[in-house]
Amino acid sequence: MQKNLLFPKKRGLFLTTFMMMFLLVWSFDTQAGEVKRRDFNVSGRVFDASTNEPLLGCAVVIKGTNTGTTTDANGNYSLRVPDEKAILVFSFIGYEKQEIVVESKREINVALKPSVAELAQVVVVGYGSTTKKDMTGAAKSIKETDFNRGIITSPEQMLQGKVSGVNVVSASGEPGSTQNITIRGPGGVRTGSTPLFVLDGFALDNSSTGGAINPLTFLNPQDIESIDVLKDASATAIYGARGANGVVLITTKKGKAGFSSVNFSSNVGISNMARPIEVFSADQYRQEVRNIGGRLEDLGANTDWQKEISRTAITQNYNVSLNGGANNLSYYASVGMQKQEGILKNSQLDIYTGRINVSQKLWEGKLSIDLNLNATSTSNVRPPIGSLVGGALSGNPTYPAYGSDGQPFQFVSGTNPLTTLRLEKDQTTINRIIGNISPSLTLVKGLVYKLNFGIDNSNSARDLQSLANAVPRQDGRLETRNTYNRNRLIENYLTYSWSNTDHNLVALAGHSYQRIFVQGRTYSVNRFPITDIEPIYNPGLGQELTLANNKPTGYALINELQSFFSRVNYQFKDKYLLTATVRADGSSKFGANNKYGIFPSISAGWRISEENFLKNSFLTDLKLRAGWGQTGNQEIPAKITQALFTSQVSATTSYPLDNTSNYPAGTSYSRLANPDIQWEVSTQTDIGLDFAFLGGALSGTLDFFNKVSNNILLEVIPADPVQPAGTFWTNVKDMTITNRGLEVELTYKRKSESGFSYEIGGNATFISNVVKNSPYSVIPSGSASGSGLTSATINGYINNQPIGTFFMREFTGFDEKGLSTFRDLDGDGIITDKDRVALGSALPTMQYNFNLNLAYKVLDLTANLNGVSGNKIYDNTANAIFYKLNLSRGINTTAEAIAFPNESVSNAAPVSSRYLKDGSFLRLNNLILGYDLNPKIISLDRWVSRIRLSLTGQNLFVITKYNGYDPEVNIDRTINGVLSYGIDYLAYPKAKSFIFGLNVIF
Repeated sequence: MQKNLLFPKKRGLFLTTFMMMFLLVWSFDTQAGEVKRRDFNVSGRVFDASTNEPLLGCAVVIKGTNTGTTTDANGNYSLRVPDEKAILVFSFIGYEKQEIVVESKREINVALKPSVAELAQVVVVGYGSTTKKDMTGAAKSIKETDFNRGIITSPEQMLQGKVSGVNVVSASGEPGSTQNITIRGPGGVRTGSTPLFVLDGFALDNSSTGGAINPLTFLNPQDIESIDVLKDASATAIYGARGANGVVLITTKKGKAGFSSVNFSSNVGISNMARPIEVFSADQYRQEVRNIGGRLEDLGANTDWQKEISRTAITQNYNVSLNGGANNLSYYASVGMQKQEGILKNSQLDIYTGRINVSQKLWEGKLSIDLNLNATSTSNVRPPIGSLVGGALSGNPTYPAYGSDGQPFQFVSGTNPLTTLRLEKDQTTINRIIGNISPSLTLVKGLVYKLNFGIDNSNSARDLQSLANAVPRQDGRLETRNTYNRNRLIENYLTYSWSNTDHNLVALAGHSYQRIFVQGRTYSVNRFPITDIEPIYNPGLGQELTLANNKPTGYALINELQSFFSRVNYQFKDKYLLTATVRADGSSKFGANNKYGIFPSISAGWRISEENFLKNSFLTDLKLRAGWGQTGNQEIPAKITQALFTSQVSATTSYPLDNTSNYPAGTSYSRLANPDIQWEVSTQTDIGLDFAFLGGALSGTLDFFNKVSNNILLEVIPADPVQPAGTFWTNVKDMTITNRGLEVELTYKRKSESGFSYEIGGNATFISNVVKNSPYSVIPSGSASGSGLTSATINGYINNQPIGTFFMREFTGFDEKGLSTFRDLDGDGIITDKDRVALGSALPTMQYNFNLNLAYKVLDLTANLNGVSGNKIYDNTANAIFYKLNLSRGINTTAEAIAFPNESVSNAAPVSSRYLKDGSFLRLNNLILGYDLNPKIISLDRWVSRIRLSLTGQNLFVITKYNGYDPEVNIDRTINGVLSYGIDYLAYPKAKSFIFGLNVIF
């Protein structure tokens, strides 16, 4: 048996020796042949100098001849040259040409730099695209190589810090949390500030996808090719009534003809709480409670409750994509999975995605059909965040976390946050399918017809569960909320293009119809027994099923939008540019007298660098832009213009099944019809300058903008005593909200012959916001939370002040009794609500961002920093928990609570500027170290074209004076739909993460 086992090894050794001898002889023979022949073979790889991506189809030609080749899908080429004096010319569209003398080299790898003719970069502008050099509006295109990296669940995170004028606030550290994004400042009171998102030409509706997570989590970040941000009205007016807050156009990856590849990417992230709040340790707590003469219940433990409710969280992400095609058919397909643990226990987000994009050309290219289809299943489990965080911050650190039985310790007073963690759960499942088909047909030369038909269906089921418990006493409960969203879009438009030597004209005209149907249903079951079966899995165990206490509720609404739009782009001698747009929108949300609104815009550009007097100057590019336009806002509740009535039905009234009896009396109006309500309108002026120097090494943009919103939509109290409703919606015509600012972007790039390259860039936005001509002295917003605070407000919309202004009592210190004193504005000696003053805004006056890219051969390093200044935060968490009176009652606090020795232990803590803090910060958002491993080193070059390893640090540090969890916070504390800003109350802590990544292209 041993001989049989050894024989294959001997045979393998013999074959290996034979092959080595053969290769040796062949090598000598080949070299001898090369000595005899002067020509020899040169091979290598051509790739993008900034991204290391292989360049398919790059021309490699021997200078002065017609002999050459092109690179394959992996950027590889092989070419026979006549002698060592030969010069190879490498050229590719959009890149600088490079010439290299062969000399004795047999392998020549070439990194091509994008030419300034990066000006030829394509920018998606809605219903079409243009080039960067031809843009007359304010827009920015972000490509895949520029996206933020790390643990990403939605496209807004990829944009943070990348575009001037765009403020992305990651208001919570919860997995999949909503990102607050504004473009050039908020412009409404009740209408929101979220821009319109358009995916591959499909305008999304994300208002009612269900659950408490960001509705854009359905989109796999790995599938995104580019994100284009339209900022000014001349760029957004093509979307008319939906463009007032800006437009974000997301383009997913498409297949490339001529090759096929498989891309596998995986990363694993490790996350921990970035900045725990420094509450007292057990020893500090014992000492400080005694110092103020408080009630000390010391059970001898030393518990860090923030550690008890949190964990080291693991995130796993896996993606596989297929890419390829032939001359007339190309495809891109992908599947992805992300399983993300939150840093708070029992917090989990799982996302499964699938996508296929197909492009087919027929009839000699006259007919082109694009099909995009995306399916996503999302599962989100949430703990009771507010009570969990509040319990951990205020919990007595001398109490043990667990009892002798291994179960959460039963507190002497209050509730152990670990008990809350065990008993409460919020679970949501969302299934979403979105797809659109876009055939385009060339009717005659220059005239193209395009159809865009899309469907977006999402279903969500959210279960809020409370388990029954004996101690502390709690009845079991299950509440289920089902949401259905059906979005249909059909668009038809014609594009005509004509050009000659001096003139270039592109005209567009079209029609759009979109219908959105949303339905919600809610039911609940109470009084579940104590059992191992969770209510979510057996609602029938509930003992209270009567309709009196568990009556199902629901709603349904239909929103329709019909539009007619047109745009004309004209260029003269590639120097003088003009764009004019007009869109007419009709919306079912508005009254019969004002269904339609007209939204025009016009913009012009002058490419000064193309003038003869600058042709051969140090300027590579110089373009002056100016634009004006109007856009609308219809983001208000449905049905508010329609009459509403209610019926009071006696409990004793019965109805026969045939429904033939008369309806009971008692029907009355609760809201009268309002046929005159109309669009909120935003009018914007923009003046911009694009420039590039030193062959494009230094480039940048300046933009000044002035955006004025009027016809402000508000829900008001009627002055007419006959009006049956307590409130009604109307336009406040004279009221305006103005955002005015300056945007600056600057980038410098260099690459040395040694292979070292770097890019330093940044952007800054200086912005002011002001409310004028409001008929109300204060429109309250931002409700406070906490014992004794529930009726107080924090923000207000006030004339001549910015949105998000903090309107409250001004804290001035303590009196001789140690009680708080406040500024007496009216001097009457009594502190009331009349003494409240404006004390700054939650909106930053400056946003700034920096980025750095370094690369040397196969190594690269990227850093992204972002920050804001000029804003304030109201620390409602400290207001509700961290004050001396609470410490005396056995509630844990911070050193901030006892910072004033002369403060009385009985001093209350009302809403005041005492808890208003500086919100400025600078954050290292991303730090990425990458290494491109040559597949040849591990003998995989036959199957693998690229192996990339990376290490990413996310949220590595933040420099700030704010002592809460994180200064980038905005907990929703709206009052009657009036938006609030800059309030921190028991927010989900932010995480610091390290992500290890692998990317392999086959």
